[in-house]
Amino acid sequence: MAWRLAADALVVIHLGFILFVLLGGLLLLLWPRLIWLHLPAVAWGIVVECLHLGCPLTPWENQMRGMAGQAGYDGGFIEHYLIPLIYPAGLTPQIQIWLGAIVVLVNLTVYAWLIWRWRNKA
Repeated sequence: MAWRLAADALVVIHLGFILFVLLGGLLLLLWPRLIWLHLPAVAWGIVVECLHLGCPLTPWENQMRGMAGQAGYDGGFIEHYLIPLIYPAGLTPQIQIWLGAIVVLVNLTVYAWLIWRWRNKA
């Protein structure tokens, strides 16, 4: 049971990181110093998607699921609702490139707006 909970927690952390990469720039409005965490996270997200690298959290999660005696992601809220968001069916290298491009565009837009806002404040 503990391994399953640990694997489920890792999926939630994984999803949180993905959301932070995609939308974390908005948090800079409240906490500008967060930029030092967000920029490396965005860089990692872009590299992983564009170079088709596997996330190190995925094998770790699968190892914990195996230790919990689970064969897959069937059953439970987290497996049913969050896993398809992180690992969509039919994910191809071309789709990963598009996902990486979306991460770049969203963050460029947010950062451009923030820079404009910071310059106009001064």
